[in-house]
Amino acid sequence: MNEANSILKAFVWLIPFLPMLGALAIAIGFISGKNRGESGEKQTTLIANGTALLSLLIVLAVDLHAIVIGIPGHLELAQWFSSGDYQITLSFNLDTFALVMMTLVAVISVLMIRFSVNYMHREAGYQRFFMIMSLFMGAMLLIVMAGNLVLMFTGWELAGVSSYLLIAYVYDRPIATKNATRVFITNRIGDVGFIIAIFLSFHLLKTLEWNEILSDANSLSPLGSNILAASFLLAAIAKSAQVPFAPWISRALEGPTPSSAIFYGSLMVHAGVYLIIRLQPVLDNAPIIMTTMTMIGLLTVAYGFFCNLVQTDVKSNLIFSTTSQVGLMFFSCGMGWFELASWHLVLHSIWRAYQFLHAPAMMHMMDRKTRPIHPLLKKQGWLYTASLQRFWLDPIADWLLVKPIKSIAHDTERFDEKVINRLVGLPEQTSAITSIADWEMHKSASEMSAAEKYEISRGHGIAGKILENLADMLFWFEEHLVLKSGGDGLLKLLNVVGHYLLQIEELLSQPRYLILLILTTFVVII
Repeated sequence: MNEANSILKAFVWLIPFLPMLGALAIAIGFISGKNRGESGEKQTTLIANGTALLSLLIVLAVDLHAIVIGIPGHLELAQWFSSGDYQITLSFNLDTFALVMMTLVAVISVLMIRFSVNYMHREAGYQRFFMIMSLFMGAMLLIVMAGNLVLMFTGWELAGVSSYLLIAYVYDRPIATKNATRVFITNRIGDVGFIIAIFLSFHLLKTLEWNEILSDANSLSPLGSNILAASFLLAAIAKSAQVPFAPWISRALEGPTPSSAIFYGSLMVHAGVYLIIRLQPVLDNAPIIMTTMTMIGLLTVAYGFFCNLVQTDVKSNLIFSTTSQVGLMFFSCGMGWFELASWHLVLHSIWRAYQFLHAPAMMHMMDRKTRPIHPLLKKQGWLYTASLQRFWLDPIADWLLVKPIKSIAHDTERFDEKVINRLVGLPEQTSAITSIADWEMHKSASEMSAAEKYEISRGHGIAGKILENLADMLFWFEEHLVLKSGGDGLLKLLNVVGHYLLQIEELLSQPRYLILLILTTFVVII
């Protein structure tokens, strides 16, 4: 038994590493000019298919080990990082669910890479496509095999980068690069939740290893369980395109069909579900998060269902159907039906991969008539409009996040040009009017006449006259004794400082900075 485990430890790390090594070999070959163009397709195909197949064979060997000898469980290979109390290991969690997911990922990835050979033949980015596909296969295997949160997060990020690169595969098309950037940034919101979860796991449980987190989950307080589960839930719903992050997955269809199949129909879209199922002991102690997850799942099912009714192309139909199915998985987890969600995940991954790969051939077999409007949408015109507009989730996100952030960026640039550059003696980068002239013009537009100013400044009654005379005395004292005693330089300096303070005040008076202040306060408290 010990000897078998030793042999397993010696080879198990090759499962995610071999596809990554294949991606590196393809990249080196392209840089060196050895596999470029159509003549280099054979070498690229051999590397991508070879490393993927070897990885699958090792996965099958591990499965055989589990059947004959027993489930390997948690394997710790080596120390990765150590600093004080912080310990991160290279470890793999090979329980039953992980073994099933490893086999699923490896088999589908091998089939996708093999299918892509003919599909991508003579494409300008042939080598780049297979490099990213190999990287993605290694990343997904790392996600399902990882024995600790940091190793899983590494695979999580590599999968996100691979997704970005394949959405922007045709990078000379503005819509492709725009959608890729949008998807990448949306997923980074989820990554914030994952990072917070890593911090909370170490702070609350003093460990990052999956086996210890799951075994010690009952020791968490209700508040600790809910906060930890909420952080993981944010990461999961962003990665699996649940409401309110659902719109990103339809933007991701800009990539080639094989990448759409493996990323958004079959594997990566289920990464969030896998994370939630893995967290079952933590979620059992977090009823608030379970209820929230149930509601998110139902909203996503409704979103995917109604949006699917108004789609006119095969890939969009499949992607909104996928959104609804993944929403059902989150609903099942929220209801506590984790085993049902596991079966649903595996079967849906297989079926959806087949549908996406069959989509191009399906187009030739279909009747090209316009799709009729669903009877439900005919009766409810507002629902038809909402479905066409995809429930306005993208415009709402623009209004809540994109526009305020753009405004903050604009204000920062303006502050840098108008204030910082002047303080250090650099010229302004723009040909716009100077900030002093801009302020004076703004000020003069709202100035009153001298008679109006005088009327307002006049004192009334005995007390008013006393205060008016006192103000005149203080003004004379300030002008003749304080300012002029320091020379014109002091007066000029005060004017400059006052101008800068007015510029800063003008920027900070914008409402969006209140949101920024609240977020900053939250980060400091955490």
